[in-house]
Amino acid sequence: MKTYLVKQKFRLGGERFDIKDDQGNIDYQVEGSFFQIPKSFTIYDAQGQTVSQISKTFLTFLPQFEIKLSNGHSFYIRQKFTILRDKYKFDNLGLRVEGNIWDLNFRLLDDRDQVVAEITKELFHLTSTYQVSVYDEAYSDLVISLCVAIDYVEMLESSSS
Repeated sequence: MKTYLVKQKFRLGGERFDIKDDQGNIDYQVEGSFFQIPKSFTIYDAQGQTVSQISKTFLTFLPQFEIKLSNGHSFYIRQKFTILRDKYKFDNLGLRVEGNIWDLNFRLLDDRDQVVAEITKELFHLTSTYQVSVYDEAYSDLVISLCVAIDYVEMLESSSS
């Protein structure tokens, strides 16, 4: 099992921040584009290798975000058409979500109903801070990419309000 602490650092400009494990070691770095439209984020591992690319799909009726992993797998976060509250769905994720993903309190399960990861938001912090526990390290890159993508979507939603 591997545990990470992620602090929300998204702003509308370009940024770079670290994702550390529970020992304080930097395992991932997130780098945002500065003047690129649509804005994108690249996640790197501790050796500087690209783990994933997160980008907002341009010219779609409803917001859509694509997450491309370095292993060739990609999945999407798409906004569903609703009247009262924004709702999103995940396409091609390959895992089942249990809990409240937008409050950053959920679990990811594989097709055998084994818990792959748990994400829990920590209270009493000035910025959005959450703990990511990955039980199957083969999913670490996907889970970290998903969490960063959720933060990105939330940042865009709060800045448009």
